[in-house]
Amino acid sequence: MGSIPDPGELSELNPLSFDEFQRQTSLMTSCTLLWKELSDHFTSLEQNLQKKSAALRHKIQTLDTQTKASLDVLKKREVTIDGSVEIAMEKLEDRTEATLNSISRGQELGDGEVDDGDGLLMILMSYCLKMEARGFWKFVVTKKKEIEELRNALPAALSECVDPAKFVMEAISEVFPVDKRSDKSGNDLGWACVLVLESLIPVMVDPVIGKMRMLVTPSVKEKAKEIAERWKASLEERGGIENVKTPDVHTFLQLLVTFGIVKKEDVDLYRKLVVGSAWRKQMPKLAVSLGLGDKMPEMIEELISRGQQLDAVHFTYEVGLVDKFPPVPLLKAFLKDAKKAAVSILEDPNNAGRAAVHLFTYSS
Repeated sequence: MGSIPDPGELSELNPLSFDEFQRQTSLMTSCTLLWKELSDHFTSLEQNLQKKSAALRHKIQTLDTQTKASLDVLKKREVTIDGSVEIAMEKLEDRTEATLNSISRGQELGDGEVDDGDGLLMILMSYCLKMEARGFWKFVVTKKKEIEELRNALPAALSECVDPAKFVMEAISEVFPVDKRSDKSGNDLGWACVLVLESLIPVMVDPVIGKMRMLVTPSVKEKAKEIAERWKASLEERGGIENVKTPDVHTFLQLLVTFGIVKKEDVDLYRKLVVGSAWRKQMPKLAVSLGLGDKMPEMIEELISRGQQLDAVHFTYEVGLVDKFPPVPLLKAFLKDAKKAAVSILEDPNNAGRAAVHLFTYSS
């Protein structure tokens, strides 16, 4: 038979075994927690990698789509060149005989004598067909009273030019970027420059793919860039932006839009020029064409701070910011400022009549 252990020995061994058990239990708990922590960490890494992988796949798909769209556009532009040229040649052939007839009718009407809209168009077409830029310019500037008839006739007339863009550049060179007239005391001809430049846009649009391609030769576009740079360089000579005439500013901005020579680095200059000439009704649309859409809110706020609430309203409607800048409070503020100005004038005995006109106008 085996020996029976001494009870004293058991009392000495049991405490040691229990401590070992507790130690092992604590170690297992620590290992379990560490395993869970590592498991959660790797799970989080896996999820992040999956998200980044999905985002990367989406970017690749987007780039593939954009690349395909760009290649399609380039292919379309390439394959439509012949078609555009063919259409232009057909138009030239179709209109040559009619334009030759218009020359004889224009000569019968005499210089500057126009009996109706058709007569105006025929004279303009005769200048354009013969590429007589100077005669064309002299004729246009005498017809300010018929500006709407001119606006309607100019695109059709300019389309008869061999090179409409070059023709327009030569025409406005009489007064822009430098006024070459010996007598500069006459009327400002900025209105004519803007009108002709506006009328040139539909003529230069590609007949097949539209505004995606403008039919202007590289040499003429480069000439337009040179003129724009000369005008910018002359700002300091004129005493800065504040001292430049609004018609000159309008012509410059329209030149940029017409020939597609807007520069991103000049956006701040465009902004100052637009705000300084904001009262012109074409300025809101020009501002958008110049790439100033993102700057419109701060431009509108600047106009309001200057007391030009009426101009601010025009800009808000053009870019759809009526909710942010409600027109009614702006118009009320404009009316309030106008009445204050009238009262101020009324206090000056030399301007009593002028003040009465102000008060009557803004009260009615």
